[in-house]
Amino acid sequence: MSGETVTLYEAIGGEPTVRALTRRFYHLMDTLPEAARCRAVHPPSLEGSEAKLYDYLTGYLGGPPVYVQKHGHPRLRSRHFAAPIGPEETAEWLLCFRRALDETVDNPRLCDIIWPPIERLAYHMQNKE
Repeated sequence: MSGETVTLYEAIGGEPTVRALTRRFYHLMDTLPEAARCRAVHPPSLEGSEAKLYDYLTGYLGGPPVYVQKHGHPRLRSRHFAAPIGPEETAEWLLCFRRALDETVDNPRLCDIIWPPIERLAYHMQNKE
């Protein structure tokens, strides 16, 4: 045994899996009627949002710090402050993320490790009642 630590990024399959996760997440947001409120706070094209989420999740999961290199410190709450994010938008965002996570990450144990901090982050982003 080498004693090397494997990051979540590596454990889930690295770049292809994170890319599939972000692609599926935004596809769900764009097509699920039950995600309409969350979709409405995003720009008409989701390409930029998808790219930024991919960059963020790559570093967040232990891969290369792509987001920080491109955009600086995430400051996620302040970057999202202009978007009205309430309980409904949060629930819809989480619905899309959980579904995308379960569909793209093969190991349910890894999904269960990733989910709680993502869920906390989503609730932290709320800025309206």
